Amino acid sequence: MRKITTIVLAAVLLGGRAGAVCAVENDYRPYLGAGYAYDEVRAKGHHSYHNAGIVNIGSVYNKYFGTELFYQYADKHKFGGGEDLKNSSFQAYGLDMAAYLPLGCDGRLAPTATLGIGEYVFKNEHRFAKDRRERGWGYRFGAGLTYHLDENWALRGLYRYIKLDKVNGTDHINEYSFGLRYTFD
Repeated sequence: MRKITTIVLAAVLLGGRAGAVCAVENDYRPYLGAGYAYDEVRAKGHHSYHNAGIVNIGSVYNKYFGTELFYQYADKHKFGGGEDLKNSSFQAYGLDMAAYLPLGCDGRLAPTATLGIGEYVFKNEHRFAKDRRERGWGYRFGAGLTYHLDENWALRGLYRYIKLDKVNGTDHINEYSFGLRYTFD
């Protein structure tokens, strides 16, 4: 009877420990980030290229999942003298969800996928017509890499495809971004 009790107790302890090792620990940690983006805006009849600054505030719920709010401001793209459109700029804000897949024993490098939505506001200045503001929704799909320098600091590079809806004449944006974030303990 003593052997059976010892075996059952050992199995329960080892089984309980194995379950704890496999479980995903939820560890809510907020972060602040800043970055740079290069955007190629594709529209009917013209393409524009923008440099943009991005700030974000987010949270990591565990090592596999997080969310963030972002704000982005892009500079003006000036068009040639032969076109009616003189220059164009935009700003955006919204929400992204992020999924991470930590690699290696320490999980410093993590392929990253994002999915989100944002509102995009374009300011178009014309030579011969009234200036206009166009606004609409952008559906954001991204992929890239996150590299954790230590427990608090991380670098992230992403490519995003942004499909625009209800913005007259503008179809999509290809975005290449690089940023740094600080995660609080």
